[in-house]
Amino acid sequence: MAQNDAPHFHLQLELQGYIADVSIETDQLENGKASGHKDFDDDGRIKRKGTIWTASAHIITAVIGSGVLSLAWATAQLGWIAGPAAMLAFSFVTYYTSCLLSDCYRSPDPVTGNRNYTYIDAVRANLDGLQARICGFAQYANLFGTAIGYTIAASISMTAIQRSNCFSSNGHDDPCHVSSNPYMIAFGVAEILLSQIPDFDQIWWLSIVAAVMSFTYSTIGLGLGFVVSTTLISMLLPFFNNVVGLLGAVAFWPLTVYFPVAMYIAQNKIRRWSSKWVAMQILSGVCLAVSIAAATGSIVGVVKALKAYKPFGTTY
Repeated sequence: MAQNDAPHFHLQLELQGYIADVSIETDQLENGKASGHKDFDDDGRIKRKGTIWTASAHIITAVIGSGVLSLAWATAQLGWIAGPAAMLAFSFVTYYTSCLLSDCYRSPDPVTGNRNYTYIDAVRANLDGLQARICGFAQYANLFGTAIGYTIAASISMTAIQRSNCFSSNGHDDPCHVSSNPYMIAFGVAEILLSQIPDFDQIWWLSIVAAVMSFTYSTIGLGLGFVVSTTLISMLLPFFNNVVGLLGAVAFWPLTVYFPVAMYIAQNKIRRWSSKWVAMQILSGVCLAVSIAAATGSIVGVVKALKAYKPFGTTY
């Protein structure tokens, strides 16, 4: 029998505590696919198993969150003409920059280049290490702020339910004061417990559940036609609205606009002062100005709300 002298490489993997040895001959590799080893992607990593449905669920979850509950309040600040117009304009901006970001998934070539599995990887591959660190700081700051926002939203939602039940039982003459601290603590404990689940980000059905909840948020936002309990909710939401506005303003420009634009320019080697370069810089500059203005307004609202907020002792 003739001996196969084709070059090959040896790969050792550790999966869930088990060591697996894989030997693949290089002549079996064609377009990044190894015959008999269909569990690996064209870059040697474990093959992705997502579908159009799971991807859509991820997108819906990322775009539609509890911030939808403050959408009516945000629209009311600008009015029926400017409010929807601003929403449509920034929806287009987000769509456009998302397309730019998707082109940076593989580097240096958007079709055949190495895959960038995280946002920071894409920034590091297309820009530099300093920009990657700035991106990481922005992402973690947004994650930290979002956790605060969701904690506030969860606690005030539960206090609203409890007060609504109290008013139904005792009448509106009863002040029905409720502390939000127990609900904040309970929400934090739930987060700690859920964070212990291994590979939590790999649970495919999680985004399906989150997408359903996102549509639930939207339905609630449409259905609050703002009933008696909406008066109570309106009294509770302004502080939440300002926090959500601040988080959105701080995260929008760097993560949604600046980095996608900068990476696209670097990857496609767009010449400085060309018409396309100028147009993209104008887009980034306008979005930065809007983000600064929105952040300033939200900070003012948060400062005013904090005057009536007593740490560790807030009641509604």
